[in-house]
Amino acid sequence: MRGSHLPDNSTSGKNEVRLQVFLAHSGVASRRASEKIILDGRVSVNGVVVTELGTKVTNNDKILVDGNPVSLEETKRYVLLNKPLGVVCSQSDEKGRPVAVDLLREKYTERLYNVGRLDMFSHGALLFTNDGDFAAKLSHPSAEIEKEYIVESSLPLPRNLAEDFKKGIRVEGIFYKAKDAEELNSHKMRVVLVEGKNREIRRVFEDAGVAIRNLCRIRIGNVLLGELNPGEFRDLSGREVRELLSLCKN
Repeated sequence: MRGSHLPDNSTSGKNEVRLQVFLAHSGVASRRASEKIILDGRVSVNGVVVTELGTKVTNNDKILVDGNPVSLEETKRYVLLNKPLGVVCSQSDEKGRPVAVDLLREKYTERLYNVGRLDMFSHGALLFTNDGDFAAKLSHPSAEIEKEYIVESSLPLPRNLAEDFKKGIRVEGIFYKAKDAEELNSHKMRVVLVEGKNREIRRVFEDAGVAIRNLCRIRIGNVLLGELNPGEFRDLSGREVRELLSLCKN
């Protein structure tokens, strides 16, 4: 039965939290994404499907997402992955394509989800966590966290593309503006974004008539990709996590 209210005894006890907060702290998804999961009717509490965001729960309640039990995770994980080419950023893929989080499952038992995305044909730095508050803070556009990319083109770069990207370029009615862009050589550019609209770099280059041969994200805030090979990952240090959060402007 689908409903928006729980049995009277379902939220008894201490440490009640909103259901979307509980899901975020359980590593299901960020708080915002958890709200959509609830509204889509994918969550049940004590056998009742719940679609009301104000519902409060405790760790004593039986909470299922898509029929699978979830519980609060005590250990917070913050992981940097060098996402390989051909891997998608989702928890599963209906087309059967490999997903980035699967590369982490052998080491981590916690539910991890990616913070931000890289398209299937891009590679490089991608963060994963089970800390919903951390993910929400970093993902919000107001955080203005820098993401740095190295872009390699098949053809020589247009002479003023880097400068134009810094000033701002309008493509099909959407305004794209890099925080910084620098031509490294005739076929390579360094680009720093803070907003990161969907396929921003690719759209700007395509509009300039330049095909991208390779697109790699080498930095997120203070976190560097470093010497990680494609498919390799590492835990962030406590200092890296603190500094990353301190860079958020929200």
